[in-house]
Amino acid sequence: MRAWILAPVLAIFLFSLGAYAQNGGCSSTGQSPYDYSQALCMAMLFYEAQRSGYLPADNRVDWRGDSATGDGSDVGLDLEGGYYDAGDFVKFGFPLAYSVAVLAWGLDEYSGGYRTAGQTAYGRATIKRATDYLLKCHAGSKVLYGQCGDGDIDHEYWGRPEEMTMSRPSYKIDEQNPGADLAAETAAGLAAASIVFQGTDASYANQLLDFAKEMLELADEHQTSYVNSIPAGDFYNSWSGFQDELGWGACWLYKATGEQSYYNQAEGYYNSFNMANDQEVNFYWDDKTAGVYALMTEFGQDSKYNDRFAQFLDSMRTSQRFTNAGLIFINDWGSIRHALGLAFIAIRGADLGINPATNRNFAQTQIDYAVGSQGHSFVVGFGTNPPTHAHHRAASCEDPPAPCSYDDMNKVDPNPHVIYGGLVGGPTDTNDNWQDNRSNWQMTEVGLDYNAVFSSTLAAIITLNY
Repeated sequence: MRAWILAPVLAIFLFSLGAYAQNGGCSSTGQSPYDYSQALCMAMLFYEAQRSGYLPADNRVDWRGDSATGDGSDVGLDLEGGYYDAGDFVKFGFPLAYSVAVLAWGLDEYSGGYRTAGQTAYGRATIKRATDYLLKCHAGSKVLYGQCGDGDIDHEYWGRPEEMTMSRPSYKIDEQNPGADLAAETAAGLAAASIVFQGTDASYANQLLDFAKEMLELADEHQTSYVNSIPAGDFYNSWSGFQDELGWGACWLYKATGEQSYYNQAEGYYNSFNMANDQEVNFYWDDKTAGVYALMTEFGQDSKYNDRFAQFLDSMRTSQRFTNAGLIFINDWGSIRHALGLAFIAIRGADLGINPATNRNFAQTQIDYAVGSQGHSFVVGFGTNPPTHAHHRAASCEDPPAPCSYDDMNKVDPNPHVIYGGLVGGPTDTNDNWQDNRSNWQMTEVGLDYNAVFSSTLAAIITLNY
């Protein structure tokens, strides 16, 4: 090729590489005031950076490689795959299953948002990597492996997942060592995912659904917390109890099957556990009561659920603390995660006819806070002045062969790798105080459940506005 032809071709190629480096391959779409579609693209890319096990050929995160490929070998099983939970490398089944349920809920209800953003295939792939892993964790009748790795051992290591050498024990629940909250949450995630795949792979959807039914049976028959069987209490203790997960799981099985027996089961849990009087205003990996309100309202068989859901949403907006800049402030750990969980629930309420304008406006203010209304973004790689010091081991490490250790956690330089789309924790008080500080994991850690509510709320906002 002549030099005068080659030069512009090379220039275009180099420009394209630079653009990819700047946005992770998620191009600007021109949406305003914030590019929600680009944010949703990055939110899906975040999950690729969290992948455990063998990476597929179409992997887009070039600073990640195969890791933890021997998970399950301590019990003679193949538990390779799935996702690392947050900035560390344990695979916790409880928040993973919740994340699957919320992602599937958003992809099902707000598929238009995923289509507009060009992320439908990525959304399905994100969910399927999780459900493929959960199927591996189904190691026998009413047996579920719910954790790979020990949190205490894992937290002694700061480095790349590809270079881990520590023990990664596998932990399960079964009829002798039960866990109703984990089993019912897994049932919810599987049932929700089955809805997503029913139109594209009915056989796979039915496989997920059969597994979900078995897990709800296990949960119903042995009503005790999973932390009695799996050492997750210091990390994902089921503070709200297993009752909300039982109702949540039954709701999703009714939504996926239409079988009245599951509705009756959900209603039975709602009544016997006095869920109508739950005073906590939240929706996150531990407490699904608001999700039960939303789903039972959607089913439309009894107006009492609509009334209780409306009361919940009213209390959420009028009785809770807000930061000075308008973020609903539920908890100082992952404050934006809590706010976006409630934003998504508010949109569900609006779509079900409960104060539509008010609840949609509330959700809009919460998502806008996350993506930039305070003059900076809380999403890595997105928008104006985004976080550059996310509490994330792999992103903090230089490329091999450079060493990586806790020195890298404490360094002042930005992360060498951009974990695009990762939603960080956010402010830790109502004065909106936040620092882009890697060593402050409350403010800067990312997580599977954070991005689940972020992704689904984005999809809803895009569906409604574009």
